[in-house]
Amino acid sequence: MNHKRRFENRNAPYQATKAVVVRFRTSRNLNGAKSTRDTHVSVTGAPHESGNRQPQATIGLGESMTDVQTLPAGASGAWAAGLRRGLRRGAQRLHLSLAAGVEAASPVPIALAATLLLSAYFVLLPGVDLAVSALVYDPVAGFAAASDPALKALRKSSSWVMGLTLLALIVIAIRGWWTGWREARRALFLICGLALASGVVVNGLFKSLWGRARPVQIETFGGEAQFTGAWTVTDQCLSNCSFVSGEASSAAWLAAVAVVMTPQTWRATVIPIAFAYAAALSLNRLLFGGHFLSDIVLSWAITALVLCLLHRLMLHCPVAARRSRRLRRLNRRPSPVAAAI
Repeated sequence: MNHKRRFENRNAPYQATKAVVVRFRTSRNLNGAKSTRDTHVSVTGAPHESGNRQPQATIGLGESMTDVQTLPAGASGAWAAGLRRGLRRGAQRLHLSLAAGVEAASPVPIALAATLLLSAYFVLLPGVDLAVSALVYDPVAGFAAASDPALKALRKSSSWVMGLTLLALIVIAIRGWWTGWREARRALFLICGLALASGVVVNGLFKSLWGRARPVQIETFGGEAQFTGAWTVTDQCLSNCSFVSGEASSAAWLAAVAVVMTPQTWRATVIPIAFAYAAALSLNRLLFGGHFLSDIVLSWAITALVLCLLHRLMLHCPVAARRSRRLRRLNRRPSPVAAAI
């Protein structure tokens, strides 16, 4: 009798605080969802500070799906909602970029001013292009540097360097989903910069629409087309034209990769080497007779301007966007006094 009483006293707290977990079975179909109560009951317990098991009341919802059918409309709705969120974030970043203003010492106005000044120089002095190209042109041999093995190897090396650099950036961007977003955001910015600056703006817009003939194609250097100055839209070239240089734009992008991704301890060594290599790739096109000087210089300026604008939208503005979201969340939360009332 005493043994039975001791057993009941020991289990009395556990029996008094039993937690009943009621599970629901949900049956879904195309007409809607209907919930029915299941008779499954479970008791859960949590360890107590004294070392004995002390029950803890929990309320859970178990769900078993029956008669489930795939709804394509739901998947498309989720995709549309994600697209809307992405558009809202992009619009918010643009709004924050405009609202924050632009300082005179920031990269965007500097790149814009450089592009305008260089453009005015080559528009007012179009003979500079002819004079510089004439320095590397021989009336008998033409642009003899185009057959130099070392310069041809230099040009081919750019494809390997570009490919390996782009592959490394893609790996960093993918790895950033697990390891952290700081380096991944920079890598993603550079990937988008290459696609936008070199792909869309330079090759897709200028080289396809401006129609400027290359130096080897004009009459001055043994061709049949006529010379036109920078920023002049003509029909002397039908496709893959001279204005502006696509390879110079890619070289400028390589220099930007060195500036953005190089650690602080290696910057003094890597950045000068990267700029020297990029400049050699760009001037190589001048020696080959493939581009005028204005094509190369303005390609660098336009690429730098696009990258600066993209850097402001992708790397600078998200910081302000996160701060704005935190403030909105704090404003939406009710105060403790209001919640108590």
